[in-house]
Amino acid sequence: MKQRTRADWLLLAGFCMFLFFYGLGQFGLVGADEPRYAQVAREMFEHHDWITPTLGGKVWLEKPVLYYWQAMLAYAVFGVKDWAARIPSAVDATLIVLGVYFFLRRLRPGFQLDGALMTASAAGMVGFAHAAATDMPLAAMFSLALLAWYAWWETSRKAYLAGFYAFLALATLAKGPVAPILAAGILILLALLAQDPRIVRNTLWIPGMLLFFLIALPWYVAVEVRNPEFFRAFILEQNLARFGTNLYHHQQPFWFYVPVVALALVPWIVLVVAAGAETVRFGWSERTAWFDSGDALSAFLLLWLTVPLLFFSLSQSKLPGYILPALPAGTLLVAEYLRRHVEDDEQPSRWIVALHALAAAAPVVPALMIGYLLTQHRLPWGRGTAIAAGIAGMLALGIAFTLRSQLGLRMLRFVTLVPVVVAVGALLKIGSFQVDEALSARPLAKQLAQMETKPLPVAVFGVRRETEYGLAFYRNQTISRYESQPVPIDEHIVVAPTGSRDAIARLVGDRRLSYLGTFTPQNLDYYWVAGTRPSQ
Repeated sequence: MKQRTRADWLLLAGFCMFLFFYGLGQFGLVGADEPRYAQVAREMFEHHDWITPTLGGKVWLEKPVLYYWQAMLAYAVFGVKDWAARIPSAVDATLIVLGVYFFLRRLRPGFQLDGALMTASAAGMVGFAHAAATDMPLAAMFSLALLAWYAWWETSRKAYLAGFYAFLALATLAKGPVAPILAAGILILLALLAQDPRIVRNTLWIPGMLLFFLIALPWYVAVEVRNPEFFRAFILEQNLARFGTNLYHHQQPFWFYVPVVALALVPWIVLVVAAGAETVRFGWSERTAWFDSGDALSAFLLLWLTVPLLFFSLSQSKLPGYILPALPAGTLLVAEYLRRHVEDDEQPSRWIVALHALAAAAPVVPALMIGYLLTQHRLPWGRGTAIAAGIAGMLALGIAFTLRSQLGLRMLRFVTLVPVVVAVGALLKIGSFQVDEALSARPLAKQLAQMETKPLPVAVFGVRRETEYGLAFYRNQTISRYESQPVPIDEHIVVAPTGSRDAIARLVGDRRLSYLGTFTPQNLDYYWVAGTRPSQ
């Protein structure tokens, strides 16, 4: 047993290091959120302020503080670096994996390593573990809270219920009231399915609620006292308005999260669907069948997976990361499905095996061709694509053959992780440079630093928010935007899309304007603009 535990720890450590920590700095911060959150944490860190988030020196109250605290600690240990800003998400993803491992070892021994590695290898987990954002902190604390709740419900140990409230409080510090709202929805529906109101009544434990407020409330009170606009900015705008309106221009169709969840649960999505369907069939004839049989975990996991999916589908503002807290429920459903079939010595159908093999191997193709996808936005028909498809096909055949052999599902974890390792390794080794050049402001910031003879302010005109926020982080400057602010009166550099010289000349008037260079991968030019001060 000790040898197996040691082997488990080595495997978990190896996979978490490879899937979550390896390559954190191989490409720069991408999108608008990553550099923005990283810069907010930097400003709090530099000002030694643990209460009020700021961006460009101005109060910024869009998100609670847990991610910023984690990033500040990472900066204190490793310095202010882009990869350090991603460490909180990598650590939180690891916490989810460890939580799943200990949960299954306590309640479903024998399948803890399977469940933990399935969770670690889900595409959404790997992707968001490399993102400097608030999504993974919320997913980690929310998942640990629900695992603790179910452990309490099955064992009646109050320590687990206390853990539920503690982690739910941390989830509230990660992203606000959405965590207790989702938890309440899951538990209320579970009580309705079980026809047992005691599930909710016994959960409302006064010491646990006091623990929740003791952890979550101090920061909310402190930030409101220091910034009276917090309630309006965060609760009314960032939560209610974001959910009920398209204020932030993230509107998507109602079904948006169906393909998002399917992609996020690759390579396990086929077995998630099979496990969910099996769970529903089992309880279809009688609502309490799940609970009478002692198989309530699958019902709980199915609610955990579907309630966030439905909740965020109703929201008028939709982003892929919102659904991340639901993903561990999907991989745990697969672990339960595996346990039942192995213990009953049952094989899944040939169709399930074939579809799973294809779903597991298919990501190898875009991973190996990532350079073409980023530059041409399509998979070219040619030798390279044929080779990638051939590799994926051989992996799919190997998975299907193994799962239909005598070893069967006992090899599920091993054979499915092979294409995961290949795909992640290819993405990081082959695609990192292209991602950096095409999507990050880091190489542009380096090019500007190499060109200028002295540090100058930077402004932007007509560029994406991603470029503006990226330059703000990598240059640690407040970036002016010509469209929304007066043209800076001091000497500065302006970054704009290629071909914008005439438009910039009209805005700066009779001030000297000199072309400095081009950042070709993102079709951006940069210019020197003379100042208007007499000394210049």
